[in-house]
Parts: sequence; C-alpha cells; structure tokens
Amino acid sequence: MIDLKFLRENPDIVRDSQRTRGEDPELVDQLLDADVRRREAISTADSLRAEHKGFGKKIGQASKEDRPALLEEAKKLSDKVKAAEAEQREADERVAELQMQLGNIVAGAPAGGEDDFEVLEHVGEIPDFDFEPKDHLELGEKLGLIDMERGAKVSGSRFYFLTGAGALLQLGMLQLASQKAAANGFTLMVPPVLVRPETMAGTGFLGAHSDEIYYLPEDDLYLVGTSEVALAGYHSDEIIDLADGPKRYAGWSSCFRREAGSYGKDTRGILRVHQFDKLEMFSYCKPEDAVAEHQKLLDMEREMLAAVEVPYRIIDVAGGDLGSSAARKFDTEAWVPAQKTYRELTSTSNCTTFQARRLKIRYRDDNGKSQFCATLNGTLATTRWLVAILENHQQADGSVVVPEALRPFVGRDVLEPVK
Repeated sequence: MIDLKFLRENPDIVRDSQRTRGEDPELVDQLLDADVRRREAISTADSLRAEHKGFGKKIGQASKEDRPALLEEAKKLSDKVKAAEAEQREADERVAELQMQLGNIVAGAPAGGEDDFEVLEHVGEIPDFDFEPKDHLELGEKLGLIDMERGAKVSGSRFYFLTGAGALLQLGMLQLASQKAAANGFTLMVPPVLVRPETMAGTGFLGAHSDEIYYLPEDDLYLVGTSEVALAGYHSDEIIDLADGPKRYAGWSSCFRREAGSYGKDTRGILRVHQFDKLEMFSYCKPEDAVAEHQKLLDMEREMLAAVEVPYRIIDVAGGDLGSSAARKFDTEAWVPAQKTYRELTSTSNCTTFQARRLKIRYRDDNGKSQFCATLNGTLATTRWLVAILENHQQADGSVVVPEALRPFVGRDVLEPVK
C-alpha cells in the first residue's frame, strides 16, 4: 500500500500514476476524503476518552449526594466513547479498504497497456535458419523431452511431463541459476508453495488477478504462482538489519497458475501452463538503494540469458501492464523462431515500499528510527526458457545443440531424435 503522508502531500502524483496505469484517479480523492474522516474520528474519540477519564476523578472527589447524578452522566459519556470508537474503527476499515485498492505509484514506466512497452535493448543475433524451424513441442516430442499427451491424461489440459533429457535440461538450467545466485550473494531457499491469505494479499496478488490463483478453501491456503510470495512473507512483522546492504534470497519452487481467461491463447506446448518450476530472486533494501538493486537483478538475468545463448530484448513495461505492487518492471523477451516474435522469459520488478507496508517489514535508519524497506523481485530461470533454448538451438535434422553452460548437467552436447 502507498504512504498516506505521501498521498496527502502529493495527490497529483498519485492521480497521474493512476492514469498511467489506466485506472481511476477518482480513487485518490475517495481515499483522501476517507482519511480526513478517519482523522476526525480519531480526534473525536481521543477527546471523549480524555473527558471520560477526567470525569472519573470528578466522581471520586464528589459528595455522596452528587455522586448518583455524576454516575449517570458518566454512563452517558461512556456510551458516547463507545460510539466514537465504533465510528473510528469503521473509518479505519474504510481507509484500509481503499488503500488496498490503490496500486503502487508508477515510477518512470511509459503510459499505456500491454502493447505500449518501450524496447530498451536488443541482445544477440536472431538465428538465420536455412530450413523451416520446428516449434518447441514438435522438437520436444521427437527428442523425447516433453510428453503433453500423458500430462493431460494424468492431470488435464496444460499439464505435461518433462522426460529424460528434458528433465535434465530443466534441472540443469535451475541448478546453473542457483549457482549464479549463490555466487552473487543470494541465500538459496526452497520455500513453501502454500501460503496464508494475509501473505498472498500482502504481496498484492489478491486484487484484479485473484482468479489466477489456486485456493484450497478447506485449509484456507493459496498455492503460489511465484516464490516471490513466500520470500516476501519471510520477514513479515519484522525489523531486519540492512546495515551491511540488501538482504537477497533466491527461491527454487514449483509454481501454480490457473491461467483463467486465457483459453485459446498459447495453449500449445509449455508456454502457458498450470505448473512450472522457477528460481526467483528477491531483495530487501533501503528505499534509496532500490533503483540500483533493480539494475542488479536485471544484470543477473542478462548473465543467465547469455549462458543459455538465446537472443532477447529488454522492454520497459507500460504502467497499465504492471501488477499492483510494481512501480516499474523490466521484462526480457527471447526470440521464438517458430512464432517469429519475442516472448517473455523473465521479469524484474521494483515494488518500492508497497509490499513492506502491507507486510510490516522495517529496518532501522542511521538514526535508529524504523522505516519501511523496499522489496524487489526477478526471475533467474523457469520452465518456459526451454521453449527458447530448444527453438533457437535446433538443427535441420531435428536435433538440438545443448548450450555449453548446460552440458555438464545434461551430460551430452547434442540432443538427438528418439528412434
């Protein structure tokens, strides 16, 4: 959630952010009005409580004859206090409700929706095949790497088995990412994949896209779509030590997404599936260090993409395509030869203090005062990368060259069609 003090002092900035997101700026005024009513309710309740407390002393000093009338007056005053406190609670709840609806303040992202991103950079050469390239599913099936048919038989549509070298390729990619994360000061984690509602809400995932999340009502738990959720909740309700710099974690987990509303879109293969594995970076830092930390996460993604040798571009995601928690997000999109276009492989988001305010995560500044920290996240490897690896490294005979960095994990240089 955003800082109410900042909102009071800079309402136009927040209104502009709402417009950049393509959302209603009127929500800002509703929250400002609710905040005024809340502060008035607090003032009224405080005054009545003080008056009631003082009245108690008056009763203690009163004569026996005067005391019954004073007790009756005290009861009336007590009823007023209770009514004022109820009004204060209602005003607090209204402010909290509106705060939870307001997205993070966009910082530097272009305005517009999904198609209004800005391309920042192209990296690598798009392969120039002298044959018609196959898509990742055809390659994966002929190489014995992917089995969608049995995945659907066992679990339904958009589930799959990674088999043989396909499993080794994914495990190797995630292991390589883990090694790179550890070498760069990230603490490796295997976090829970089921989280409580307050953790899911605290990270901003129970808003407009809550229908994307698997929920277990009997247990009141959610399956995560990214280990960002568990890693954000790891330090909830804590004051953490950032004196020596950011705290950095890398979570390896399976992730689950319902993909609601995406029927008929990317249903072939493993581009858009219900379950996948991912290594997610997560940083806690001082707010003034967040921009630099965001670049560090992006550079980590660059390093990993260079290791798997796929051409990609970096885009600055438009405000209307940001999740509610992100102030700014960079995506890396790999070239997918069969589709003749770029598709998202990773994203890294600067969430400023938005998640930390919801989850009550603080640090102590140089004066010893507690402050909300900034949180950031970025993907270092995920199942979807297999799409780009297979298609960009394919050869005319249907074989696929394994990127050199992954060969120690896969145990071979070339994946040959299964006969």
